[in-house]
Amino acid sequence: MNEEYEHIMQILYFRRSGVATIRLGKRLRRMKLLSVGLFVSCLAVAASISANSQRANAADLPANIEVKDATSVATVHAEGVQIYECKTGSDNKMSWQFREPLATLLQDGTTVGRHFAGPGWEFADGSSIKGKVASQAPGATKNDIAILRLDVVEHRGDGVLSKVTAVQRLDTKGGVFSGACDQPGAMHLEPYTARYVFLAN
Repeated sequence: MNEEYEHIMQILYFRRSGVATIRLGKRLRRMKLLSVGLFVSCLAVAASISANSQRANAADLPANIEVKDATSVATVHAEGVQIYECKTGSDNKMSWQFREPLATLLQDGTTVGRHFAGPGWEFADGSSIKGKVASQAPGATKNDIAILRLDVVEHRGDGVLSKVTAVQRLDTKGGVFSGACDQPGAMHLEPYTARYVFLAN
């Protein structure tokens, strides 16, 4: 892992609240905990969402993205980056290839969690999940990453995410980056936003 990567990947995590920084070496490495006050606030928001669960599937969603008979557990706005690495492909040519996502999860402007390689999501209450892409559909434009339906394959913790069985990535903006490159191991961070809907059957 080169120094340039170490430098690029030292980014602000809870940048809205200013309480923590994540440093990526080989993967996400360290994170300061949320302040007690913000943590309690996040739990209250999550509880409110759970108490007012609504059906998540909009009528205009592609059929392969819908999750039938599912109830929304939580919905968050994500702001972050899609990380690309300069690598040699099967055609022996170097190009930018997707490596991993990194994003802050927000509700009403307050940081409530993070999104990271796996793909994984973690909430401030300590609950986390790992997903596997089940289906995808094109974003609104060629510059927008795909919308996704993911099946949850791993749970940790007993919080809001503990009952989640599927995740939808919707309303994507940005995140697409491609083309040739000439420096193996170089990293590019492409900004994106999205809405993540966490669902339970």
